[in-house]
Amino acid sequence: MTAVESVAAARPGQTDGAVLQGKVAIVTGAASGLGRATALTLAKAGARVVVADLDARGGREVADMIGGHFRACDVSDPDANRALVNFTQETCGGVDIALLNAGVATGCGLGEDFDLARYRRAMGANLDGVVFGTHALLPALRARGGGVIVATASLAGLAAVPLDPLYAANKHAVVGLARSLGPALAPDNVRFNAVCPGFAESRIIDPLRDMLSEQSMPIIPAQVVADTVLRIVTGDGTGECWFIQAGRDPEPFRFRTVPGPGKLVGT
Repeated sequence: MTAVESVAAARPGQTDGAVLQGKVAIVTGAASGLGRATALTLAKAGARVVVADLDARGGREVADMIGGHFRACDVSDPDANRALVNFTQETCGGVDIALLNAGVATGCGLGEDFDLARYRRAMGANLDGVVFGTHALLPALRARGGGVIVATASLAGLAAVPLDPLYAANKHAVVGLARSLGPALAPDNVRFNAVCPGFAESRIIDPLRDMLSEQSMPIIPAQVVADTVLRIVTGDGTGECWFIQAGRDPEPFRFRTVPGPGKLVGT
């Protein structure tokens, strides 16, 4: 049973394709990989989807497949994010759902291989894209009485990644945003969550495929991530960070409680 079917089954009177009927969704980084799979899944669930990406050819192909709309967008640019939201409002009448998914590999470390341009590019896509996207979306979601934002983080946002500490840093930041914005936006009826997949089928793992194969590490199908995003969108949680690992059912990560100041007195 797909996520669309299971969600529909949980809602009497709704059928496959109607779970998100009347809803409008934006998906960034939707020309391929996780974004593409999620755009297709949200459209199958009944949403009108605006496909956003710098890859115009791939983005238009996805939009044509689902009867949606394409908008070129550099998520590291605040004005481009505002233009994307304005386009969606003008074209579809509003925005209810967003997957802020666009991301890139860091491509450098903090030693002799440090490259400022690569660092800025990664932070611009992986962190600024979520910050700027959320900032642009909030007025539109409030105008609809609320909505849902899901940000693509990573297992690298939940665990140490010695081989790529900069990537881990920006993904940890996305996790921190999700945990903090969830309760902060609740009064506006806006839910904010993150999805944290391990090695999943996308362009970002292309340089790692040989290594993953040699170590017999399974690659998570993009559809598993898309189905998890749909579960989050149709659920009621906020401030959650859903981990996705091969061989395990996706679920919100249970963070340990940090000791409060009172517990540290006298230590």
